[in-house]
Amino acid sequence: MISFIGYYNYTVILTYISLFCSIAGMLFTVNGWYKMAVLCLALSGLCDMFDGKIARRKTDRTDDEKCFGIQIDSLCDMVCFGAFPILLAYSLGMRGPIGIVILAWYGMNGVVRLGYFNVCETKRQEETEEVRKYYSGLPITSIAVVLPLVFVLHTVLRNHFAVALHVAMFVVGTLFVTNIQVKKPRNSTLAVLVGVVALAILKIFHVF
Repeated sequence: MISFIGYYNYTVILTYISLFCSIAGMLFTVNGWYKMAVLCLALSGLCDMFDGKIARRKTDRTDDEKCFGIQIDSLCDMVCFGAFPILLAYSLGMRGPIGIVILAWYGMNGVVRLGYFNVCETKRQEETEEVRKYYSGLPITSIAVVLPLVFVLHTVLRNHFAVALHVAMFVVGTLFVTNIQVKKPRNSTLAVLVGVVALAILKIFHVF
């Protein structure tokens, strides 16, 4: 009987789907299908919004399952909201020296943030079962909201689109490691964010 390492229960299924979407998005990007790539980024972000809520519904998770969940979430986040946006932004115009430096800055800060989160979250879960109320710094998943909104403006910004892209990636990347308290969004706020990104995606595909 063949066995597999890892955990494959419903607590991590959305994390795996998110990763699948992002890998597909990277393949769309290298083939120049940017609209599909942005859609994949948005879908990946949508999955990430709810994976934690689903995981917490399983009250009998072992310590190993909890630890695995923390690690696999951060590993997937680095691919989905670190490497994927870097590739997409580079393909959309951040190819000069300044753009490359900004993208490297973005990626480095993403790694620092996720590593710091892993340490703090593991320690926090050992001390309490209470759900976090605040994030330290901007969550790396926020790029799944920011980048589609910037992309939808490319027809309006035209020659200034590249500038907006540079600014967005630099600011978001910097906020990853800035020691600010960001209140964890409520369900109503998440619903608004989903609605805004959905409208952006519909605009990108010229639905309206």
